[in-house]
Amino acid sequence: MKKKGIFTTENTESTEVDSVDSVRSVVNTEDLPNGFQMTELGPLPEEWRVVRLGELVEKRLLLIRGGFPQGQHNEVGNGVPHLRPFNITNDGNLDLSQIKYIAPPSEDDPHWLRPNDVIFNNTNSEELVGKTALFDRNGQFVLSNHMTLLRILEPNQVDAYWLSRQLHYFWYLGLYKSLCRRHVNQASISLERLKGISIPLPPLSEQRAIAHVLRTVQRAKEATEGVIAALRELKKSLMQHLFTYGPVPVGAKNFSPQRESEIGPLPAHWRVVRLGEVFEIFAGGDISRLNWSPIRKGEFIYPIFSNSLENEGLYGYANTYHFPENSITVTGRGNLGHAVPRNEKFCAIIRLLVLVPKTEIETKFVAEFINGFIKVNLEGSSIPQLTRPKIATYRIPLPPLDEQREIARILQAVDAKIAAEQARRAALEELFKTLLHALMSGRIRVPNIVGGQRSRDSAPDADPLPESED
Repeated sequence: MKKKGIFTTENTESTEVDSVDSVRSVVNTEDLPNGFQMTELGPLPEEWRVVRLGELVEKRLLLIRGGFPQGQHNEVGNGVPHLRPFNITNDGNLDLSQIKYIAPPSEDDPHWLRPNDVIFNNTNSEELVGKTALFDRNGQFVLSNHMTLLRILEPNQVDAYWLSRQLHYFWYLGLYKSLCRRHVNQASISLERLKGISIPLPPLSEQRAIAHVLRTVQRAKEATEGVIAALRELKKSLMQHLFTYGPVPVGAKNFSPQRESEIGPLPAHWRVVRLGEVFEIFAGGDISRLNWSPIRKGEFIYPIFSNSLENEGLYGYANTYHFPENSITVTGRGNLGHAVPRNEKFCAIIRLLVLVPKTEIETKFVAEFINGFIKVNLEGSSIPQLTRPKIATYRIPLPPLDEQREIARILQAVDAKIAAEQARRAALEELFKTLLHALMSGRIRVPNIVGGQRSRDSAPDADPLPESED
């Protein structure tokens, strides 16, 4: 695999790291595309410069500062948020779903964060050091000492969002691993090593254009995530309504008479049964390697399911099956009690529970009720498990078959919309990664896309970057 260097002042030679098939990997200048120059970072557009972060600090264009060390913290909201490595996602975004709080520093303390500060994870496990995000929130926040603050002092020279994405792009490529100092169970990049990192610096107009494109895709992804969250909440509300009143429109006044039951209010004509009354219940066992393939091929056409939630538990394929279609699998290990209707012949392994109907029943209806309303009680064992005898005792509602099917149809329609939005989100994630690579390497020149100035022109309000004294 070809290599490229990341120049640091601590090592006057380029540190060799894998380029992950980067377009910057060019053997010699004869291979350079038109309009490109060879740099210590590899081939880059002729209009781009290569600068050290420390050079930007020396020219007073950038401030780099360590975080605020504080050992005492709480998670109940006393004090101010203290951002830590887990607050930066692997996508290079800020995540405030988990916050630790500390006593606030003084009002004039230099460690307070400001909007558009770039935050860099300087200490973590080796593979996570270097995650970078833009701080784009209002309010009072400080950084832990496992984080480094980079503040743009001259926004007419460097775009903060672009810088955050450039530094996180280096993390995508694994470039920081070669710069880490390794400690017990963690690694770190010091301020001096960070300042020694060289970055490509396009003209401000192109930085802003790159930022605009990436932000547009990121906002589309976030909007899609909002739609997914709303659809999931809609499904929860629908399930509460459907399993209480039956398949009647929300707000309808002509629903069936109700009755109280062991599992809550239900239409009066619905039965309540134990799973063991209407299903034969089995537990998955082992399967011979001779009967197994990791992929679907030839005679290996029957899916093998395990207790894993990833990829709906798919483990591989077998050349024979143990259970019929129109069954339900329920996880008996790990994340207990997750039910999935299975619509094809299959095998089950590692004590995965299998429910095979004794009579005609809508398995989607039953699986949704198990997932939404049954709380699994752990068996008395050192290893949490759900057993055949235990699941057989759980009660479920049993309406007439046509109502089961109508409820399943309604919920399936919501599931289909969620799946479509998840596919859209996955496509946007791949688009973002593709654009990030192409834009940060200069393969795609975005001023021509977004209608900005030509890439060789400076932004009208930008001063020329002072020449390096190196």
